[in-house]
Amino acid sequence: MKAIKLAVIGKDVSKSLSPQMHTFIAERTGNRVSYEKISVSEELFESSVEKYFTEYDGFNVTIPYKISVMPYLKSVEGDAKVFGAVNTVRTRDRSGHNTDGLGFALMLLNAGVDVKDRRVLILGAGGAGRSVAKKLADAGAEVFIFDRNTHKAEAVAKEFGVVALPQPDPKPYFAVVNATGVGMHQTEGVSPVGAELLKKTDVAVDLIYEPAKSRFLEIAESLGKKIINGGAMLFYQAYFAQRIYFGEEADAAQAKKLYEEFREEYL
Repeated sequence: MKAIKLAVIGKDVSKSLSPQMHTFIAERTGNRVSYEKISVSEELFESSVEKYFTEYDGFNVTIPYKISVMPYLKSVEGDAKVFGAVNTVRTRDRSGHNTDGLGFALMLLNAGVDVKDRRVLILGAGGAGRSVAKKLADAGAEVFIFDRNTHKAEAVAKEFGVVALPQPDPKPYFAVVNATGVGMHQTEGVSPVGAELLKKTDVAVDLIYEPAKSRFLEIAESLGKKIINGGAMLFYQAYFAQRIYFGEEADAAQAKKLYEEFREEYL
């Protein structure tokens, strides 16, 4: 049994589910981890970051340090290179990785959602929207993206060959993905779009996992649509990160089984 020391580092990770997820995944895959939560202010991050490389076998990085950590790495791999952001650091070789897109793609796969040759609308062109746009385009979807900041949407469109929209027109889409963050924290109970758009879709995907059913998903569900929240994506991000830490192959079926067991126990 392998045992490693991990942590999640962000400005405020006090409510992070990462310790529970990583401990659960390790136990069920024949490994063992200790996992800490480290909240550090932006003023102290630069003076603190080096000790994380010596004190931990790996660490996850969240808001606002996914870019700030990159100068301290020796290599940036895979999606992290494409996105210009890191959420997983393996300290033995100072390599940076990004499992956001992998988590999203596996969430769709394990939910039985095939987007090939389908029209998909993404709401939000921030970091999450960019990763979603790339994975949807890679899967063969016809991707449209809207952001109130039109320059951000246009930049994503240019980078990944998708279409930027000036507004989220209520046209038929196979799926609509909320990557805006609207519906959580201070905007809980608010949806970025209404029934007029959602009634013309088949699947509503919200990257928000708290609350478990956002207003966006409530509206879609009331219209009889298939709904998916971001809980699975978060779990699969952790699953892929742990495979990187232990140097083990990822398995979609194993990840799905683990998530279903975790959801029953914790969510």
